[in-house]
Amino acid sequence: MIGKEIRIERIMDRNTGKAVIIPMDHGMTLGQIDGLLNMTETIAEVSDGGANAIILHKGLVRPGHRRKGRDIGLIIHLSAGTSMNPDPNDKVLICTVEEAVSLGADAVSIHINLGAIQESKMMESAGQVVRDCNRWGIPLLAMIYPRGNGINPTDPRHVGHAVRVAEELGADLVKTNYTGDPESFAKIVKASSIPVFIAGGEKGEDIDTYHSIYDAVHFAKCAGVCMGRNAFQRDNVAKFVSNVSKVVHEGVKPENI
Repeated sequence: MIGKEIRIERIMDRNTGKAVIIPMDHGMTLGQIDGLLNMTETIAEVSDGGANAIILHKGLVRPGHRRKGRDIGLIIHLSAGTSMNPDPNDKVLICTVEEAVSLGADAVSIHINLGAIQESKMMESAGQVVRDCNRWGIPLLAMIYPRGNGINPTDPRHVGHAVRVAEELGADLVKTNYTGDPESFAKIVKASSIPVFIAGGEKGEDIDTYHSIYDAVHFAKCAGVCMGRNAFQRDNVAKFVSNVSKVVHEGVKPENI
């Protein structure tokens, strides 16, 4: 698995063992949203801010490639679904690991919604992706969330279950919801054999976001943050990402930013 080890160092800081990852796959789900109208510009801002990696769908790799500036890790997202689907929690594979390798990916990611009507199909697809990732030596980030009727998406029991499912499937990294409480989240992180990242969610107040990240990373000991709209929809994307990177990698307290 030396291939995976080498590639993980392209998407995570080899010294801190943590990462700031910015997903920008939201256009597939939500359309032409603010922050993702000029991909080259946004990726440049995210990169300048010090993010370790970005997540894109395969069709935006070419328009997003800047050919200059600071390098940044590339994770290609294999799952997709739109908000117009009668079941927006349904995700299907639209890209293969082999395609991602040919596009220069350092890693791939998939999306699984536990509790959704199509959960079994998403799990089956994940099994296929894991086999291909092991064959190609490509790290897999599982974005896995408790979602469905009557399911509390931040309940520690459900969040912990989601993390365990990612482990059991054979993912190398997992992104899930933050419980909102560093004590309960710390138990989830401690019980996981793979790095755990918190999702960023929708855009919130800067200081509140910094506090949540600080608590999750430095109290609960998670591996970092994987945040999309909460980062790329800021007025000053590079500055915001830079501040998040300081919190994650340097342990800078929110009140000192």
